[in-house]
Amino acid sequence: MTRSKLKTILLAISISLVAFGLIFFPKESLEASRRGLVMWWEVVFPSLLPFFIVSELLIGYGVVKFIGILLEPLMRPLFKVPGVGGVVWAMGMASGFPAGAKLSARLRQEQQLTAIEAERLASFTNSSNPLFIFGAVSVGFFNNANVGILLAAAHYLGNFCVGLMMRFHGRHNVESEVPYKKVYFSVREAFHSLHETRISNSRPIGKMLGDAVTSSIHTLLMIGGFIILFSVFNRLLYIVNITEVVAVFVGFILSLFHISTELALPLISGMFEITLGSQLTSQTEEVDLFFKVIITSFILAFSGFSVQAQVASILAETDIRFQPFFIARIMQGIFSSIFAFLLWKPLYVNLYTMNDKQEVIPALANDQGLSWLYMYWDFLLQYGALITLASLCLYIIVYTKANFH
Repeated sequence: MTRSKLKTILLAISISLVAFGLIFFPKESLEASRRGLVMWWEVVFPSLLPFFIVSELLIGYGVVKFIGILLEPLMRPLFKVPGVGGVVWAMGMASGFPAGAKLSARLRQEQQLTAIEAERLASFTNSSNPLFIFGAVSVGFFNNANVGILLAAAHYLGNFCVGLMMRFHGRHNVESEVPYKKVYFSVREAFHSLHETRISNSRPIGKMLGDAVTSSIHTLLMIGGFIILFSVFNRLLYIVNITEVVAVFVGFILSLFHISTELALPLISGMFEITLGSQLTSQTEEVDLFFKVIITSFILAFSGFSVQAQVASILAETDIRFQPFFIARIMQGIFSSIFAFLLWKPLYVNLYTMNDKQEVIPALANDQGLSWLYMYWDFLLQYGALITLASLCLYIIVYTKANFH
């Protein structure tokens, strides 16, 4: 039997088993589906939509190219990507998964990146946004803002290390490697590129805005489908005890690092969906917070198969390969866990002790310093559904006018 036929049989069996699971466990599947839908409807959609629309406009009007030329002297030596990678990196950190992959694919379609450069860029520009780390994980799950500081530091430092390592990706591919020449900071050249890009884009602002809205909402609808699908899939695996069987093996690996085996099940859940995995990890009783933070740090960095499936779907529209991204997720999971281990004392124990003694601590380590994040998180929980509904209505209007007039 050929490898291709074996793959066909395995895929057919897997899909059939999922279908049978939906039939035999309709109530559990509905609850899991509803849970994924609520997360997408109230938080994911309204938080990502503005960033997606703005990024489309920034690319269309040449602002990304303008900033890219200014950042070229920094990004090219460090990560072997063009200066536009700096914009993608910043937008990826601000908006979270899977914005980095979407922008990398978009710039590849614009021919501003080679395939290898796009693979490097997508690998380290996908990260969890501060809103999720501080609002959902640290405050919502752990009820501790200091945990958010530690998780964020470990997460973004791990991201940076992945970027440094991925600069060596594709170094033997001579055809796609751009010869490096020293570039100097030039505002004049950047502005000239900005002007040329705007002139070459003949679409009026109304058309460009409509295209940005439809493209962004189309991507978010795809993201919502993956969130719901993997929420159901994760629940079905738990019901049929497959998760518990795998947890035995994962627990053995955790024991080698002297980590409580009670965290095996939350870790497996987090490898499918980060929100559920982080929540289960925080709720695990009789386990030291130190180990919970390490596991949560790995879950956030690995980003879960749900996010990875979203990225794979986005990258499939280009010639960017998914394999480097997947390897980078494993690398970042390891790096972030190590940083969480190393930074535990300086960024949590020391800060927490100082807070108990009511000494002066950095503003970031204070609840007041993070109040704007909490306010934004509460705003999304209260009005996120209305924003989503209004955006979908706008999408229907724009799409109808564009295709039926």
